[in-house]
Amino acid sequence: MTPTLASLRLLVLAPLLLALTACGGDDTVARDPGSTDPADPAGPPALVLPADVRTANLAMVMDTGKGPEVCLGPIAESWPPQCSGPALLDWDWSAQEMHERQGRTRWGSFAITGSWDGKALAATDAIPAALYDVMAQEPSTPPDPDPPVPAGELRRIAEELQEVLPGVQGTYAAETHVLADVFYDDGSLQEWADATYGEGVVRLLAAMVPATS
Repeated sequence: MTPTLASLRLLVLAPLLLALTACGGDDTVARDPGSTDPADPAGPPALVLPADVRTANLAMVMDTGKGPEVCLGPIAESWPPQCSGPALLDWDWSAQEMHERQGRTRWGSFAITGSWDGKALAATDAIPAALYDVMAQEPSTPPDPDPPVPAGELRRIAEELQEVLPGVQGTYAAETHVLADVFYDDGSLQEWADATYGEGVVRLLAAMVPATS
């Protein structure tokens, strides 16, 4: 039987259709285990808030007349100093005699205990710098990662953390590791960073820690 024109077309197209079907049958994309993009469920854990916290070190309280703020980042060495940060609630300057004042601006350094809700700190206690007893403790420094992490990878991690870490203030690629400043960590963010990037690759510097730590 002489093949028709239609049957000849089917014979020609069949291998092409089979090839297209095979190519489209697997749309799986390999992902970097350290990826924290929205398609990756292994992002940073959600912090349990509100939380009872204390400032890890002395923090400056700044009030330019619009309400007190707790400065948890850089402070400009001017007169008066200049800085900003989350709102500081339940703060009474009349109960804090050890502070500076110029015009409407008031400021002072304190060790503060309170409740952190992710946006504001409600103070429950404050110790002025002059009365604060700094305990002499050698800070524990994690060992450098082994094997060393290439500089380009450290920069990539720093950029990634800037996007995904809750309460992040800044990230910096140092010579052997990444430093990340955050408002608060109860320990779970550091654990996640160690599990995601390797021990010692990321060092979180939290401005506030659990009050019981």
